[in-house]
Amino acid sequence: MRKLLLGSAVVALAAAFGPSAPANAKELVFALVPKNMNNPFFDQARDGCMKAEKESGGKFKCEYIGPGEHGGGEEQVQVVLDLIAKKVDGIAVSPSNAAAMGKALEAAKAAGIPVLTWDSDLLDKDKALRIAYVGTKNYDIGVNLAKLAQQIKPQGGTICIQSGGAAAANHNERMQGIRDELSGAKSAASPGDRLTGQGGWTEAEGCPLYTDDDFPRSVQQMEDILGKYPKLDAFIPTGGFPQFIPQAYAKVAEKHKARIDSGELALVVADTLPVQMDLMKKGLSLGQVGQRPFEMGYETMGFLYEIVTDKKNPADPTYTGLDVCTPKTADTCIGG
Repeated sequence: MRKLLLGSAVVALAAAFGPSAPANAKELVFALVPKNMNNPFFDQARDGCMKAEKESGGKFKCEYIGPGEHGGGEEQVQVVLDLIAKKVDGIAVSPSNAAAMGKALEAAKAAGIPVLTWDSDLLDKDKALRIAYVGTKNYDIGVNLAKLAQQIKPQGGTICIQSGGAAAANHNERMQGIRDELSGAKSAASPGDRLTGQGGWTEAEGCPLYTDDDFPRSVQQMEDILGKYPKLDAFIPTGGFPQFIPQAYAKVAEKHKARIDSGELALVVADTLPVQMDLMKKGLSLGQVGQRPFEMGYETMGFLYEIVTDKKNPADPTYTGLDVCTPKTADTCIGG
């Protein structure tokens, strides 16, 4: 069972809540807004949020709310606008569409509602609309995915990157990390410069693929691209999309298991949820680079409480760390 608490940072937040709230005290309401609510990654953030609520002893409520399905971010923007209209005491949001969310959060700033981003951030021009970003250094996810691919295919080859959405800042940063690491050169901005032979790597025609967090679509994309390019050297999803429906993923990956086993296909995937680690242990991926969503949900709640009650802002950014796993390190690679 994965250890979910980070140690000193989490303990410090738990201590910051102090004694339980008096019976007549106003309960603060902090909203945790994921990109969607049908995603096991965000389920862990929800669990962290609920743990923080419980430990607060009635001082605040975690309102976990977001779009029920994938999409371009319009529904998520409306969720946030509704929360602003309700005058919640704080909002922590993982923006699906960074540009659109930036416009929406102008209303939060005008209303004096503190905002944190987590998992995914706003565009640089809009970062003054939130107090801090809490989550993974997304560029580093891409770098570590690329390093795993390089270990498997040191001579390079043809690669296909699968991303969440063209407007998702976090996935664009991960793609930039992949491209920069494989090319050996730093690009000016995310999502980085397309690979056309740099460092021995070339992106397949039709890639990158964009799933818009539609998991069945992501599996179909994976099946189609591996069928179209039977000698593809690397397939790298920047999120766990196809593995989040494990039976469907396994059905596709098993068709290519001989190439995975031999290292002909560098199949490495972002995220390290338990179901994903099980797939890797079965030989259906050669590496996983994971985040710590539980901590994101937990820490954003503690930070919002400190912002509202003590006027104390967290460091910007606050990184929650990541885990780099291979089949050889599967039993020890997840940080606690």
